[in-house]
Amino acid sequence: MKKVYLVADNITSPLGATTAQNFEHLVNGVTGVRQHDNETLSDDPFFAALFEKGYFQTDERWTKFEHLIIASLTETLFGVDKNIAGKNTVLIISTTKGNISLLETETPGPELDVRIALHTSAKKIARHFGFVNEPIVISHACISGLAAMITGMRLIQSGQYDHAVVAGADVISKFVLSGFQSFQAVSPALCKPFDVDRDGINLGEGAATVILSEIKTEDEAIELVSGTISNDANHISGPSRAGEELYYAINKAIDAGGLKPEDIDFISAHGTATVYNDEMEAKAVTLAGLQHTPLNSLKGFYGHTLGASGLIEAIISAQSLKQNIIIPTQGFNKQGDDNPVNVCSQPISKPLNNCLKIASGFGGCNAAIILTKSQKEI
Repeated sequence: MKKVYLVADNITSPLGATTAQNFEHLVNGVTGVRQHDNETLSDDPFFAALFEKGYFQTDERWTKFEHLIIASLTETLFGVDKNIAGKNTVLIISTTKGNISLLETETPGPELDVRIALHTSAKKIARHFGFVNEPIVISHACISGLAAMITGMRLIQSGQYDHAVVAGADVISKFVLSGFQSFQAVSPALCKPFDVDRDGINLGEGAATVILSEIKTEDEAIELVSGTISNDANHISGPSRAGEELYYAINKAIDAGGLKPEDIDFISAHGTATVYNDEMEAKAVTLAGLQHTPLNSLKGFYGHTLGASGLIEAIISAQSLKQNIIIPTQGFNKQGDDNPVNVCSQPISKPLNNCLKIASGFGGCNAAIILTKSQKEI
């Protein structure tokens, strides 16, 4: 089986325009989540991680969603071999909402139907950067980012491509925010993942890009060892109460990576700070025998960035492996689940080799990937 490496990446978020800027802010405990009083998004004040007004370019060719994808791709592709867009490369776009905000501003009709379609944006972006192959769109609720990485990994391992450029983004509109508010799932304050007092999510905007390749560009690189997807087949919005289906994905990913539970150095959880999501994750982690493994959630820094969340959090996990630092869980104070897990409340510095990244989403979807520090060859 071919090995697949993370050879370049970018995070574009309210915390910074590069991965390095983002990671530095996380290490220093800086969060992008704050209170907003914006009546175009909500009648009431709300907490979220949003880009500053004026960040998005005024250009009729591109929507906010597309602008974010382009910004992240541009930063990632800068300095990369120009052949990266050739026939041996596939572009994969990850998002949950895409241009859904156009429903709020445009007149319904055939033109809007075409413009709002995810494949329309993907093809425009592919042409902009000169990708010659048909782009792939992955829109699979909140596991979209991880599902896109797994898809890229499998396409490389199957021999169809040498490289996969995976980019994901979502922006927050009134349509998106009101949807979560209708579920009573939005916290009125800063979110508290895995905490006894957690009461809902904060949303966030962001984009991320990672280039996967069978070609190792550095002596020490991060390898995407394995990835698995499962489904609860339980409920359209509520996660399984048992956690067995996420456990299945975790167990399969660890086994496919040739590892054992004790080999996992830390877990990057989905950690939305809703009562049921965090409880389900804690049960799944416990079933996997990983309840003592250090675990974090980044939602207190970024909010829930939907289709970009899996990518952003996987890239930060890769940086954690490289720099041997586990980022703490912003907002966590006291254990709040019947199955206690080892939630990081302070930064941890220690040698790190293997990370388990997990995510879950509406429709009962679950995903798990293993990232491993590929050691220098002697």
